[in-house]
Amino acid sequence: MIADDSALMRRILKEMLSSDPQIEVVDTARDGEEAVVKSLEQRPDVVTMDVNMPKMDGLTALQHILLKAPCAVVMVSSLTQEGALTTLEALELGAVDFVAKPDGTVSLGIRHLREEIIAKVKAAARARVKLRWSEKARVLGPRLPGPRLKPDPGQHSLKVVVIGVSTGGPRTLMDILPYLPQDLPAAVLVVQHMPQNFTAPFAQRLNQSCRMAVKEAADGDELAPGKVLVAKGGYHLKVERKPGGVLVARLSRQPADVLYMPSVNVTMQSVLEKVPPRNVVGVLLTGMGDDGADMMVEIRRQGGYTIAEAEETAVVWGMPREAYLRGGAEVVAPSYLIAEQIIKGVKRD
Repeated sequence: MIADDSALMRRILKEMLSSDPQIEVVDTARDGEEAVVKSLEQRPDVVTMDVNMPKMDGLTALQHILLKAPCAVVMVSSLTQEGALTTLEALELGAVDFVAKPDGTVSLGIRHLREEIIAKVKAAARARVKLRWSEKARVLGPRLPGPRLKPDPGQHSLKVVVIGVSTGGPRTLMDILPYLPQDLPAAVLVVQHMPQNFTAPFAQRLNQSCRMAVKEAADGDELAPGKVLVAKGGYHLKVERKPGGVLVARLSRQPADVLYMPSVNVTMQSVLEKVPPRNVVGVLLTGMGDDGADMMVEIRRQGGYTIAEAEETAVVWGMPREAYLRGGAEVVAPSYLIAEQIIKGVKRD
């Protein structure tokens, strides 16, 4: 079902989705209120939900649908800063994925996203809808002030955790990052498939919930224990070892011939080239496709520690499944146990 207040957008989306023989558009809705009513009537597998609609906005409609007629919801939002913040909130509330309109509320350019939209709707139809998991809620202590641990550049001893994630990532990361201790003796790199305007506010939201300091990676940022760098949308996150041994982040648009930018494989490979393999922990979470799977195999082969999310909690068991099938997962665990596994991997001898 398609929910959008623009008749033109409803028509374009219906044409695009109906062009795929595996997709049937059962109904459309002009506002959030109608979307809730028709979701109860039609019980669709997937709802594409515009954010800005009259009577009831997309965020409110999303919450009603997840409570009354649970199904996968793909948000359709703008690429603006405001659109990014709203979309991130929707993902935290339980939306499976999102599509960013390239040019405003009524977006003729959305026709160029046909393949992406069809792929995301199909993936959403197979996705696990994750409601708030209150039964696993844990009380977090406040982030404490004070100096952060610094790596010993002379010993090349810094350990690095690389987390790769795609569809369903924002909710899944909230099962993991807030439960890593502030004094974790490792730097953490997060590669989330996300557009450029979205990664900075995403990092800010994570920073508000985590004991470790979280920020969007900038060129030249130093990797240090207790610090999380989120790959910037539209760039690969690589690492470079400066004279003296200190590791710093480098943003790059090379290689350009990859499906995702940032790419999990590119970041993991860069880390493995600059960090002793025993000091590398690779983590692959929910997402479509296989980005990161090959490098998980290589990290494990060279003596690093690798963790893949289990099917039972993955919104889309694609990337971690590929790592598992290829032999790249030393540990397979549900998302709520992965923080413990990361700590174990960092502290092993």
